[in-house]
Amino acid sequence: MNPFQGPARGSLARVKGMAKKMAPRQMTNRAAGARSPSLVIDVLVGIPQGKVAMATFPHILRGIARRAEMEIRERPELGSLKVGVYYQSPESFYPEAGCAPGFQSMRDDDRHGSILIYPFAKEAVAAVSHGRMAVSVLESYEGLEIDTIDTDEAKAMAALVRCLHASGHTRMGFLSWPYPVAGGWAARRFDAFLDTVRSLGIEFEDDWALNPGPAATPVPRAEIADTVAAKVRGTGVSAWVCAADHQAYSLIRELGQRGIRVPEDCSITGYDGLEAPPGLPRVTSMSVPHEHIGASALTRIINRIIYPYSPQKKILVEPQFVPGGTVAARPRR
Repeated sequence: MNPFQGPARGSLARVKGMAKKMAPRQMTNRAAGARSPSLVIDVLVGIPQGKVAMATFPHILRGIARRAEMEIRERPELGSLKVGVYYQSPESFYPEAGCAPGFQSMRDDDRHGSILIYPFAKEAVAAVSHGRMAVSVLESYEGLEIDTIDTDEAKAMAALVRCLHASGHTRMGFLSWPYPVAGGWAARRFDAFLDTVRSLGIEFEDDWALNPGPAATPVPRAEIADTVAAKVRGTGVSAWVCAADHQAYSLIRELGQRGIRVPEDCSITGYDGLEAPPGLPRVTSMSVPHEHIGASALTRIINRIIYPYSPQKKILVEPQFVPGGTVAARPRR
């Protein structure tokens, strides 16, 4: 079974190619009896239209693949396990309205559960999970009976803010990018950032937060670097906490084009623990165990299918602090 649906183009094709090497395949437990169940699980990866940079989902897929091999080997009650991977643009994925051609090629009664990677519209998630089990990776959906595998964002953001504060930074900003389907992850990280800032008695102004959540007036992606540069020069905000590493690395490059050096003129942190692109310093960040998260998601969806009345769970994985080269002492002005 080829789990990859539809054509791939540009950088998305390269990322999918990497993910394909990590994706799970159909497996059969030859030791299982004839009455052992055959489980069909789909993995929906929410990829916005356009370029894909520094994606984390290939590592999540690798964790799913490795755990699938272990599950079929160590659980004799399983017959066969089929895992299909589908790439869906979140802004156009509405299965309840028939707008999910690749995903809908499999009949509803053929699949037993779904793993959702990255945010989708809540209505789409409700349609996907209707009548079957679902586990969400790195996103929560209030009001839906869906298990969640996520990171402990409160501890992670506290560690980053305290690192900056220990380096003398007393004015910090927070930024994320606007996304077609924003989800709540950036808002949760901002709330954790703000809680730590307030607990330390650090000065903070509302306009030092760019795209902190769905309710905020969006700052277009193309204007973020100019806005940050203006605040660094004009208000003395000397450090920026980015909601994700891909945002942080883009900001470092774009600030350099505007004559602001990182970390000499401005310190920056990220979130994910990804390796730096060529020519950039590794960002100070929180390393997220994406493979472990993928593995946990597969085990949880299998358990939910086999034991459908087990309690709903939210499992938090603790990231690890990664000291990089993007935090320095607050510059004197």
